[in-house]
Parts: sequence; structure tokens; C-alpha cells
Amino acid sequence: MKYALIGCGRISPNHIEAAKNNGLDIVALCDIVPSLMDEKAKRFGLEHVHQYTDYQELLKNEKPDLAAIATESGNHAAIALDCIDHGCHVIIEKPIALSIKDADAIIKAGHEKGVVVCANHQNRFNKSVQYIRKALDDGRFGKLSHGAAHVRWNRGKGYYEQAPWRGTWAQDGGCLMNQCIHNIDLLRWMMGDEIVEVMAYTDQVEHPYLEAEDLGLAIIKFANGSYGLVEGTTNVYPKNLEETLYIFGQNGTVKVGGTSDNIIEVWSFADGKDDPDDVMRTYSDNPPNVYGFGHTPLYADVIDAIQNNREPYVTGEAGKSALELVLAIYQSAAEHRPVSLPLKECSTMDFAGRFDEKKDGKHE
Repeated sequence: MKYALIGCGRISPNHIEAAKNNGLDIVALCDIVPSLMDEKAKRFGLEHVHQYTDYQELLKNEKPDLAAIATESGNHAAIALDCIDHGCHVIIEKPIALSIKDADAIIKAGHEKGVVVCANHQNRFNKSVQYIRKALDDGRFGKLSHGAAHVRWNRGKGYYEQAPWRGTWAQDGGCLMNQCIHNIDLLRWMMGDEIVEVMAYTDQVEHPYLEAEDLGLAIIKFANGSYGLVEGTTNVYPKNLEETLYIFGQNGTVKVGGTSDNIIEVWSFADGKDDPDDVMRTYSDNPPNVYGFGHTPLYADVIDAIQNNREPYVTGEAGKSALELVLAIYQSAAEHRPVSLPLKECSTMDFAGRFDEKKDGKHE
């Protein structure tokens, strides 16, 4: 299966390793910065692979079966739509897009062209997360009470200077859209998916050189009667602290933590079907960075979905759901009101200038 990677920045090594681990034929790399392609080619022994600075030329010349899109977020939709138009299956890095309109267009195009569209929410494949999901599907939690997603990380000025698109409304969004969307995806997925209402605050506390937020706090009301809490920030001193997910049910309590929801720290169920110490030992791992080990199994699932003409485990619709929740949080915070879902239309650009008054010494 011919594979191409579009975007050779910070997350690209995980995609290349996943492609190699799954035996894909890597035919092309693409980036507008040639040095990024050169570095990855040398690092992964891909010097023979064709390099492009124009992804449209890549699609025309190489005709890949599968492409991963790992560019700045604001370009995900346009590139995905062009890939789909060429009949190319796609893995789209989070977020799938920056507007509801663009996410809907990707999903619609994928169905019309009959290609697989996968949103790259790789943490769903964590051993810990998979075991929690099985307990949930087996009904072991009983009636859900609430869940909580915390991302307590650090991002300094150097991180944003590496790529000026970060923290902008047109190309990124803030900490919730960039750093926290994986955990937000897990919270929504675990707590029943269908949301009634969102109430939130966002703020820019320590990063005045950004356009978007570095702190977000939200309360979510799910249709099944349960609730969710979101706390996301890049202000934690002096380095990343944790990414944690809690699920509280009538008959069970679980906490998964570590750097990326990869270590089960609390496992308690009324049914006593498994030994908590054994679960915490068996279904935890310790990845070298916040991206975890999920890319390889995600790629394996996409390949199988292509070969067997089925939906992937993480669909385009799932990517839209995570995006929609972040946008709803943004809207609630900006308009100082509860926001009902589903959102018919919303974009990060709706919040351009949100914190400009604060930069002038004023507060909303």
C-alpha cells in the first residue's frame, strides 16, 4: 500500500514509525520546509523517498493509497479534501478541521468517494484506555455519575517560536484545541458521546504573545444524565505534570494518568472481577513522550479498514465530535452563556480578537 506523509514537523516521527511498523510502502514526504524532510529522511533511512514542497504535485505524481496529514491545523481540511478527491484514504492529525463546516465537508466527501477517513485520536488505542472502554461496554460502571479530563502541561515561548502558526485562531486555536483535544475526545467518547449543554471559561493567563487561550475550564451535561469536567492548561510550572481521565459510576471508579492517559492509577469495581493491582500492572505503559504508543495500532486499524471496506475505529465523525466540543467551550466562554449541542456552525475564526482587550490592559 503506497503511503505519503504530508507535514514533517513535531509529530511526523510517530507517523513514519507507524507506517514502517505496518509495512507501508512510503513513497513520498511533503513539507514546505525542505530541511524538515531531509532530517526525517536521514533519521529514518528514507533518503530514496521522493520529496515534495507541493502536496498537489505529490498526489498527481505518486498517487498514494493512503496519506497522513500532519500540517498546521488550519490546513487540514483543504489538504484532506484534495486527497479524498484523488481517491486517497486519509489519516488526519487532530483536530480534523477548525470549523464545523469543514469537518462536515470532509466526512461527506469521504462517504461520497468511498475512502476511509480517520481522525488521528491515537490515545483511544492506549492499553489503559482500551481496558477502561471494555469495562464500560460490559456495564461494569453501572449508571455513570461524572467524568473529568485534566491536561496540566507546560508550553513556553520557545515552543511557539518554533512554529508561528501555533496559538493563532486561523491555524490552531489554544491549549484546548491543540494540547487537550485528545483527552477531550476520550471524555466525550467514554461518557456517552451525546451532549446537551456546555458551560465554560477560557482565558489567556501567561502567554500574551498568543491569540488564543492557555487555560480552559468547562462543565458538560451529557444526554444520559452524566456530567463532565474539563481542565486544560499550558501554564503548569515548570514542565508537563499530567494528563488524567477520571470516570465515576454507580459501581466503579477509574483514574488513568501518566503523561498521556497511559497509566491506570485507580481501578475499583463492585463486581470484583479483576485484581486492581494486576490491572494497574498489566494495562499500563510508559511512553517516551506525550504522543504515546497509539499511532502504530491506529495505522493497523486503518489499513484493515481499507482492505475490508469498513469504517475505521476512529472515524471522521469522531474527529468532528471532539472538534465540536472544543468549539462549544470557546463559544460558551466568549458569549458568557450555556451553549447547546449540536452546533450547526462554528469556527475558531469566530473568536479572533477575543483576548485583544486584555493585551491592552483590559479584562472582559
